[in-house]
Amino acid sequence: MQTGRVPLIAAGILAVGVIAGGYLLGDGLRRSREADRAVTVRGLAERDVTADLATWTIAYSATAPDLATAQASVDNDSKQIRAFFGELGFPADALQPTGVNVTTMTDNGVTSFTVRQRMALRTTDIRRAQDAVRRQFDLVRRGVMLEEGSGMAYTFTGLNAIKPQMVAEATKDARRSAEQFAKDSGTSVGGIKNATQGYFEVTARDGDSGGGWGVSDSPYKKVRVVTTIDFYLR
Repeated sequence: MQTGRVPLIAAGILAVGVIAGGYLLGDGLRRSREADRAVTVRGLAERDVTADLATWTIAYSATAPDLATAQASVDNDSKQIRAFFGELGFPADALQPTGVNVTTMTDNGVTSFTVRQRMALRTTDIRRAQDAVRRQFDLVRRGVMLEEGSGMAYTFTGLNAIKPQMVAEATKDARRSAEQFAKDSGTSVGGIKNATQGYFEVTARDGDSGGGWGVSDSPYKKVRVVTTIDFYLR
């Protein structure tokens, strides 16, 4: 009698094991399928900022029958440029020479010399820089002929300070999109499966207004970042 019960008990244990194993396998497959359910969305964050660095490369030249005359003319222009920026309140070391070259040209046996000089302004005083651009025609009145390509450029250097907050904003924006998708499909949003930060782009807020005598760039910038995130759906 005892001997007959052993096979029955073993069979019962085996049956329970098969049932439990089947349940666990089915549950595992279900969870695996749920884990594969995800939605890919993009999140956007934008912020208006003001440039904190202004640079202006000023190019000018003089042509004369002899090198000494051409050089003297350029030296006078340099003096007028320094006076112009000094009167606007810029410190003397804000303006530095960055290059000079001399070319000669012979036409019908007559040789002329052209001296080209470049000076660069670098400042964090954006308001004063804008004032200099607005008054740059005063340089012409002083006899300084600016060459094409002379213009102010504005740069925003504080990107690292606002990156974390902007990434957080873009992530929230992406989750809102995922929640709307989940609502429409009768599901709910879970955690993040994968995420790509994307790249930050800094552009002129109102477009580039450069060219000729105008500003070559704008101090008013727009910072933009787009994140791509995969959210689990449950």
